[in-house]
Amino acid sequence: SWVDFFKKQRLMHMAQLARKQGELPLDVFERLNRFCSDLNQFIDEPAQPSLVHGDLWGGNVITNEGHLTGFIDPAIYYAHFEVELAFTQMFGTFGPAFFKGYQSVQPLDQGFFKDRIDIYNLYPTLVHLVLFGASYLAPIKQTLKKFGY
Repeated sequence: SWVDFFKKQRLMHMAQLARKQGELPLDVFERLNRFCSDLNQFIDEPAQPSLVHGDLWGGNVITNEGHLTGFIDPAIYYAHFEVELAFTQMFGTFGPAFFKGYQSVQPLDQGFFKDRIDIYNLYPTLVHLVLFGASYLAPIKQTLKKFGY
């Protein structure tokens, strides 16, 4: 189950690490846990799993003269394809032209842009909270608040 994997092996796993390090206050941890209990209301199981890069940001994209030539430093796993697309938006890896081209092959519904980008970016934000500290706490709180937690 993608939803269970994302909940248990991504969000709550990183939340527990952040909590153990003292970076995630108990009240925010509890809010995240409640959100995860309701996660299936916000994300769906994919029709089929997709193999994703897992760390797709500008530093891991190689280009030459404006052409994509490769990806480096993968953290590969199977997931819903939207999780990868969401992460590209966290640091502005790809712009509107990418998404226009992408959607000509694989349409995305508005729920992706409206809500699921924020949900899927909880995971890399938690990773960054663990690695880099408190400056990543505010976006976690904002996302939880957006969804009523």
